[in-house]
Amino acid sequence: MRADARKNRDHLLAVAGTVITEQGAEASLRDIARRADMGLATLLRHFPTREALLDALLRTSFDELTRQAAELETSSSAEDALVSWLRDCVAVAHEYRGATELMAAAIEDPESALHASCVAMRAAGTGLLTRAQAAGTARTDIDGADLFALVAALAWLGDQSSFAPRADRLFDVVTSAVLTG
Repeated sequence: MRADARKNRDHLLAVAGTVITEQGAEASLRDIARRADMGLATLLRHFPTREALLDALLRTSFDELTRQAAELETSSSAEDALVSWLRDCVAVAHEYRGATELMAAAIEDPESALHASCVAMRAAGTGLLTRAQAAGTARTDIDGADLFALVAALAWLGDQSSFAPRADRLFDVVTSAVLTG
């Protein structure tokens, strides 16, 4: 990619991150392009679909969550690793309001631009859950798909103005239901 094209792409991603954080995952692509002082055609040349744009925004965070899960497996107790990772995962999912619906759909759709990122993130969480289950600190009647659904639900709670004040407390309630200790 040419240097100017890379610069435009990076700028579009920075602006898109800000706009989507403010307005949610359904923010107008035209508004993103306008705020980046670029044409919609330029945005669509780099990101032909909303999913492709969200994938580019989320992939970095999901890759970091995957790396973090690997680090937590060796540096923390199984219970602490799972809770820490879940908290960070919920924060990432919540950062881009409305993205949880797209993430949930993408996990089931191999053709989705978000599919690979979501699968990798779910696998990282599943590894931490499996470790906690083997250590006897997490319920054995849930799996990675359940954990992914809980992340989406907890992020959704934070998106709702009437529930947002309860989100941290409900995170603690949900994690205490997942953990056996």
